[in-house]
Amino acid sequence: MKILYTNFHPRNGGGHVTYIMNLVRGLRHAHTITVATPGASRLYRYAGELPGVRVADIAFRSRAAALFGESAALRRLIRQENFDLIHVNGSTDHRLAMFATLGMRRPPIVFTKHNDLPLGTVGHRMRARFGTDQVIAVSEFVAGLLRQSPYGRLPITMIHHGIDTDYFAPPSDALRPGLREKYFGPTAPGKILLGSSGGTDYDKGWLDLLAGLAQLAPHERQRFRVLLAGDLPDETKMARVREFGVQDQVVFPGLLDDVRPVLAACDVGFVLSYREALSFACREVMSLGLPALVSNAGGLPENVIDGQDGWIVPVRDPQAIATVLRGMLADPARIGAMGAAAREKSLREFNLAKFVDATSGVYRAALNAR
Repeated sequence: MKILYTNFHPRNGGGHVTYIMNLVRGLRHAHTITVATPGASRLYRYAGELPGVRVADIAFRSRAAALFGESAALRRLIRQENFDLIHVNGSTDHRLAMFATLGMRRPPIVFTKHNDLPLGTVGHRMRARFGTDQVIAVSEFVAGLLRQSPYGRLPITMIHHGIDTDYFAPPSDALRPGLREKYFGPTAPGKILLGSSGGTDYDKGWLDLLAGLAQLAPHERQRFRVLLAGDLPDETKMARVREFGVQDQVVFPGLLDDVRPVLAACDVGFVLSYREALSFACREVMSLGLPALVSNAGGLPENVIDGQDGWIVPVRDPQAIATVLRGMLADPARIGAMGAAAREKSLREFNLAKFVDATSGVYRAALNAR
């Protein structure tokens, strides 16, 4: 099968990049893969490093002035390569794929809905009618949104994200002390270390964690350290950190290609987003053997059983976060047991091969229907 993956993100791309790269790695030996994405993007670089995978530099800009030229370029690529299937991953690249294939006998188009943004727009109605054959939802929450949208008349399959649990494996006990000192310094021993690779956007909720930390008594607060991987916060965000008085307890290692060492240095992972379809960041920390503190946004709670392998708190609720942090202080030994449960769940449910096979099943259904 000749498969074209598209993604519009010009830089980091977050979970979209992880999603597409997991599929590309899982399918590239049995299928011919092309990835169309902006040349400056992380996905372009990652996909281009894989032997046998072709990359195409298409900007997928949303401006009308750019639409026609990029649509023509994508149309030429589709005609030239004669793809069996196109897998789109966002509104911008989905729209361009629809325009690029109008009037031609196009291959089936599979659309993955990665977020909880509204689906009732004219654009979505057009894409559901003219540019989609199968739909993948990354969580039951997202599947519910799709069923109530213009895509509801199409086949919708819910497939949770897969994680490479061998790659995201807990470090040995011998390595952990060195990692903890590397990222947190000599004050790490005896502290509870909280970590996330969810990034520093406001809607990721990390400032709520710091606000919850600030609610603790000074002697309680000093028992914690926080690490947050992703784009470095700007001065406005750092001013908020200083307002909470926790600037000496937070580490920002920046945007990392490999988040495993920094997360493996931690005891607890957190993803406290205001909006979230499912979250790779959550599944990665759980696969590394960390219990996950998550908000009840969107599909996030589908990852965690509260009190067993993590904690679920209301969105934007520092007080609830503070309560969980006090619980960690009261019974720190329980953190390790919950982390072991998170790892067991990852091996059982976050299986990468299962994710790739289920997605391949959607591809086969699209081809058979066509």
